[in-house]
Amino acid sequence: MGILASLYTGLSGLSGQSEAMSLYGDNIANASTVGFKTSRPEFTDMISKSLKGLLGGNQIGCGVHLAAVNPILSQGAILQTDSPTDLAITGDGYFVMNGADGQCYSRNGSFHFDKEGKLINNDNYHVMGFQADDNGKITSKMGEIGIKRTVIDAKKTNEVKLNMNLDLRADLSKVFDPANPDGTAHFGTGVTVFDTAGTAHVATVYFNRTADGVWSWKAMVKGEETVNGKKDEMVECAKGKLIFDTDGRLKEQITEKSSFSFNKGAQPDQVIKFNFGEDKMHGGQGLQVTQYGSASEAYKTLQDGYTAGTLTGMTFNDDGSLTAVYSNGENVNVAQVAVAKFENPEGMFKVGQNRLRESRSSGQATIGSPQTGGRGRVSSKTLESSTTDVASELINLMQAQRNFQANSKVVTTSDEMLQEVINLKRN
Repeated sequence: MGILASLYTGLSGLSGQSEAMSLYGDNIANASTVGFKTSRPEFTDMISKSLKGLLGGNQIGCGVHLAAVNPILSQGAILQTDSPTDLAITGDGYFVMNGADGQCYSRNGSFHFDKEGKLINNDNYHVMGFQADDNGKITSKMGEIGIKRTVIDAKKTNEVKLNMNLDLRADLSKVFDPANPDGTAHFGTGVTVFDTAGTAHVATVYFNRTADGVWSWKAMVKGEETVNGKKDEMVECAKGKLIFDTDGRLKEQITEKSSFSFNKGAQPDQVIKFNFGEDKMHGGQGLQVTQYGSASEAYKTLQDGYTAGTLTGMTFNDDGSLTAVYSNGENVNVAQVAVAKFENPEGMFKVGQNRLRESRSSGQATIGSPQTGGRGRVSSKTLESSTTDVASELINLMQAQRNFQANSKVVTTSDEMLQEVINLKRN
């Protein structure tokens, strides 16, 4: 009977709109959930009854059902925070996390360090990333992001690079006297170097023009800082020559000696390479030392040693790299946040606590570094807000309510019609 069918048609409408109301309510409830993505219901009509069989046409619908719940994966607003461990992804991708029940994914970047120095979320899931080697270079090895070293060992100086100009007009008659280097050198500049024990020393490099296009240089340190040196004297530890072409560009550098024997526990005969542009002499690109007709001046001095230091802070870079900051001024990369990308992210399975898992529909995760392969950028001190638009969800809620009321009228009207059929016998 068509009256009974209309009852079930109305019931399907009530059921569908109830589920839609629950979905809209869930969107509103998560308006403040970090990284939450709203969802929308997708309805389809149920199979229809045909009055003419296979001839088609003259079909009566049998109601509606909720066919799918599809997430809206739009970008949430990026909000600034004060926590350096808060992370947000701008663009595609998900953070990779590992917990007691296996690997999962999330857009919620509200992280912090636990007592063991591991980066975790609020549910104690470990954040995964690409590990750095002992030199701070990011590798392809995946693992839990954490602080392994709270103390960094001292490193001796192996190389000193100087960026400077030597005055072409220097007087050739001036002769260098090791007993009075400051008064007899054409130019001198100081650089801090570190011995094998991590102790800092100041080495002064003196320059003298000895011929056209030829300069001699000597690196000297205070005598009381060396093994056999005397107080109030300068000890020569390295020397060599610089040869320039007629255009004032460095053509050749010659190191004749390099042996630093610092005292106070340092190993003897430490070799320090003084680089004046040896690796930059081809084509005149990026020269470190020149000889022009202007005043001698040191522009920049770099060296690769440092003393021991303790961990003073952590910071995330724009490429998602976690950097440890030490008291000796050194910054060492620890790891880089891993970002997972899916062919069909809408097909991922929600497991609660802002976590998702891969499914057959989503495909397997492709994990890589931020800003590679279409993955988004990771920024620190930020969080991605929920994509819930409360005003839109309230409109949807009101529409679902009206649809529910309309379907309830179908049920009540069908019930009244059935009542009339029952009353036929009494009449």
